[in-house]
Amino acid sequence: MKIEELKTKEELLTVYPLLTNLYPNLTHLEYEKQLEVMLPHNYSMLAVYEEKEIVGLSGVWIGHKLWCGKYMELDNVVVAEGFRSRGVGAMLFDYAKNLAVKKACVSIGLDAFTYNHAAHKFFFKEDFVVKGYHFVHEIEENLG
Repeated sequence: MKIEELKTKEELLTVYPLLTNLYPNLTHLEYEKQLEVMLPHNYSMLAVYEEKEIVGLSGVWIGHKLWCGKYMELDNVVVAEGFRSRGVGAMLFDYAKNLAVKKACVSIGLDAFTYNHAAHKFFFKEDFVVKGYHFVHEIEENLG
């Protein structure tokens, strides 16, 4: 298996089929439009390949916040069903940890859906700790 950092829209579009495991209602067109907004803001993805098949991925943001300084955020972490518990996630996270050091980040963060208990177990195994909650308030279209 090998890992590549994907930085262009064309490269990122290739992961769409695996990404639909997380977001089954995300259309290809919506994904493409979102990438156009995200790419100018330090967004990339790490993709794990088995031969030519994408079997794992994670979005990567590099940012800076007052409470933690320069950090890496992982999002949209997914491993193809047939490749879970085969070291893909650990390989992906090892690569991300090394990349964070290389980019002079002081921490790595991520969000996980509250119902995704298998992911929580994996993140704990990778030495992540719960530091807080990510609260969301959805804005209704018809307000204002």
